[in-house]
Amino acid sequence: MESSEDDDDFPTHEWITPQSSINSIYQSHTEKGIRKVCSELLELKDAVENLSGNMQSKYLAFLRLSEEVIEMEQELMELQKHVSAQGILVQDLMSGVCRELEVWNKCNSEEPDSEEELSEINRLLHNDLEDPKITFLDTIDVLLAEHKVEEALLAIITEESKSPELHDLEGNPSADGSSYRLAFLKRKAMLVDQIVRITEQPYICTAELRKAVSGLAKLGKSSLALKLMLNAYDSRLQKNIEAFLPSCSIYSETYTAILSQLVFSTISVATKESTLIVGDMSTYMNRIVQWAEDEIESFVHLVKENSPSPETAAALRSASVCSQASLSHCSLLELQGLKFSKLIMVLLHPYIDEVLDMNFRRARRRIFDLTRNENVALMSSQLDSPLSVTTPSNIIFSSIGKKFMSIVEDILDKLTPMVILHFGRTILNKLLQLFDKYVELLIKALPGPSEDDNLIEQRESEDYRAETDAEQLGLLGTAYTVALELLPMAVSKIITSQNENKEVGGGSSESISIVAVSSVEYKDWRRQLQHSLEKLRDHFCRQYVLTFIYSREGKARLDARMYLEGKGEDLFWDSDPLPSLPFQALFARLQQLASVAGDVLLGKEKIQKILLSRLTETVVMWLSEEQEFWDVFKDDSAQLQPLGLQQLILDMHFIVEIAVCGGYSSRNVHQLVSAVITRAIGAFSAKGIDPQSALPEDEWFVDAAKTAISKLMLGTSESETSEPDEHMVVNNEISDSDESLSSPSIIESVDSFASANMGETDSPIYFTDPEA
Repeated sequence: MESSEDDDDFPTHEWITPQSSINSIYQSHTEKGIRKVCSELLELKDAVENLSGNMQSKYLAFLRLSEEVIEMEQELMELQKHVSAQGILVQDLMSGVCRELEVWNKCNSEEPDSEEELSEINRLLHNDLEDPKITFLDTIDVLLAEHKVEEALLAIITEESKSPELHDLEGNPSADGSSYRLAFLKRKAMLVDQIVRITEQPYICTAELRKAVSGLAKLGKSSLALKLMLNAYDSRLQKNIEAFLPSCSIYSETYTAILSQLVFSTISVATKESTLIVGDMSTYMNRIVQWAEDEIESFVHLVKENSPSPETAAALRSASVCSQASLSHCSLLELQGLKFSKLIMVLLHPYIDEVLDMNFRRARRRIFDLTRNENVALMSSQLDSPLSVTTPSNIIFSSIGKKFMSIVEDILDKLTPMVILHFGRTILNKLLQLFDKYVELLIKALPGPSEDDNLIEQRESEDYRAETDAEQLGLLGTAYTVALELLPMAVSKIITSQNENKEVGGGSSESISIVAVSSVEYKDWRRQLQHSLEKLRDHFCRQYVLTFIYSREGKARLDARMYLEGKGEDLFWDSDPLPSLPFQALFARLQQLASVAGDVLLGKEKIQKILLSRLTETVVMWLSEEQEFWDVFKDDSAQLQPLGLQQLILDMHFIVEIAVCGGYSSRNVHQLVSAVITRAIGAFSAKGIDPQSALPEDEWFVDAAKTAISKLMLGTSESETSEPDEHMVVNNEISDSDESLSSPSIIESVDSFASANMGETDSPIYFTDPEA
């Protein structure tokens, strides 16, 4: 009270909460929480007490029922004893009556008719007591009523084996025999019904099932026994499958193997059990096969129903595992005379085909995204090991090739030997289509010969482009490596594993005869890969040559007019003639490309020679096919001179010597050059120039071309200190496309062009005669 009075002495403010209020608030909240917990605990206590009371009451009820059952059994036993005592009493009564009748008969000495009546009475009195058939039927009724199936079965089999009239139903047509047979067959049918009900119980164990159907077989119901056996195994299989199905989403790649194990093991066990029970299976084999085929069809339906999305890698793996596991089980079933390999492949073929197709479509979509700028940046940032090339652009294109192979291997790794065995041709065709898409992607990455600048900027914003010589050669080198090494290596691995699988007897006898991919088909597949590669190579050569021949304005640098007068700034003709200036520039460009190729395609000399040879062929091919070039010679106003023909032929021999000097000469180059020379001679002859008198010997052109190459390669000491003349200026104009190629200068890169054949040199290179 004093404290409260003290509190009243102090002034209060609205913004200050008294301590007593705070205590009351928190105290009330705590009390409410405690009361709530206490009430919940009390409710829980009541629930536990109720549960305990219910359990106790049910237990007491169970004990009462048990006692009642025991009492009922005792009453039944007493009733049986009473029935037996009454039977004995009736028997004694009947015996006493018979004895009284005999005594009465002796005392009265009646007529013979009375004796016949007495014998008839005795027969009627003793008939039911002495007939074993009636006793047997009564025994069977008791056993059936008590559900003693085994004892009833044994009694019926024993009676049937020792009773002649039950062996041959038509052998004894007497009325008594017929009525007995009918009664016997009725009880036999009742026994069969009881056994059938036993087999139809949902949780019957294997031993009980085997015992029940064996009994049916002993009763002559083998067909029914087989039907019940198969139905029981089918019911058991469905329960196992229903228990497993919720786990399919967890084991998305291997659930098919578990389903296959469940189905085919059930078929195997059911076949073995049927053989043990029925014995000779020749009559019932068709029924087992039909049942097994129905189970396999249901299995395939389940596989499709629970499969992941067909375009996912998990679906491909699960389909492959399904095929592998199913065919392996089928090979084991063949030992039991059951052949289902063809059936399983017929059922699975559309599904696996769809999954393969969808996965390869997904792979094509991934390939289309490889050269997106954001993906290229990601790949370049993820590189953690130096490659055989040194420039970042080549590392990028090498990573694109690795990414392509990663996409391919992701698919191949999901395949099993059995899928390869049955779908090998399909897989090769789809791999070829995938490589074609990869080639199309690389072709799009190459710049075109005459693209508009705005279009280039627009495409560069979307896709990564190979602009420099190094980038383009790196792109080609990667494509060659993929087509000629990596992809065949990956395919040969799966083909080798497939062949090894066949050699060790993997798979069924039906599938061993299948050849997934023959050597002829494999060679043809590799040949088609090379054809796709040639499309990329030809596109590169064509755009490279066209970029060299045409300026940005679309004007051709190889103009036939420079051969008309036999003189001009592009021609050099004196005691030491040189090829025309465009072909000198071509020589420099090829030197430059060879130098870059030596760095980018290090260790791939064969690819370097193929590219340089094809470039040379493309130049000559353009000359032979360019009609505007030849129309200049046909013009009536054109004034042709022998010197122009000599210069043209020297240029052609110069091209041949470039190829010979570089080590990539080919028959095609010689044939194309010969065709151009023949056509040029014909064009000049048509204007009245005699080639016999105007042209020197062929050896002169060959020597002049070789001399020109030596001069262009080695140069002279006088030219090292001289200033660039007007011919160099013209050459620089011809090579203005170097800006777009971002490549080193011609002077710095020509040294490696013929180093393999002529030796390297540090001398500068000139494109004009230094003495001129």
